[in-house]
This record gives sequence, structure tokens and C-alpha cells, in this order.
Amino acid sequence: MPFAAPHPCTHPGCSTLTEGRRCREHRREEWRQQARNRPNPAAAGYGHEWRKASRRFLRENPLCVLCLKAGKIRASEVTDHIIPHKGDMALFWDRTNWQALCWRCHSRKTAFNDGGPSQLS
Repeated sequence: MPFAAPHPCTHPGCSTLTEGRRCREHRREEWRQQARNRPNPAAAGYGHEWRKASRRFLRENPLCVLCLKAGKIRASEVTDHIIPHKGDMALFWDRTNWQALCWRCHSRKTAFNDGGPSQLS
């Protein structure tokens, strides 16, 4: 499969040729900016107490619930909020709103909820 011809970086004023959207320098700059804008997980409730509760929940629920529904057996790795809590701490700590998922199912569910293509089948 042929590669696309190099084109200028999309960063304003940069003429470095690249095969992607941004040149190496501006890609790093963009990643750093995104990291600075990302909220602190502990400030969103995902601190020490959450990690303890999540580990306990996963020990009690060792299998991914979505894989089980599909007839597969896969270990759970993530404590997922069924309904996104969006900062509501009562919903965040409501254990009836938790489910045990594997990384694959959690990634799919998160992408779907965040507006990605529907792949929950």
C-alpha cells in the first residue's frame, strides 16, 4: 500500500514536510498542551479511596459483564460507571452504578459514549 506524499505541517507558519497532520516538534507541543488541559484524576474523585474501592469491587466481580453477555469469559480490569457520573459524587460512589469490564469493553463503551463510532455489538 503506497504512502501519502509528505505535506506541510498544519501548525500555523510551519512548513516542515510531514506524513501526518503535524510535524514531530508540533505534535509534541500539542501533546504537552493536551496534558496540561487534562483534569487531575484525583480532583475528579479517582484518588486513593476510589482505587481501594475499585480493587475490592474487581475482586468481588472477577469477570467482564459485557463479555459474559456475549458468551465469552474475560477477566475484569476496570470498574466502570454504567451511567457517567459527570461530577455527581453520589452517583460516583453508588455501587449499583458500577460494573466490572475488561479494558477492551471499557474502551469501546467510552468511545461510544464520547461520540465515537458505535462498536458495542
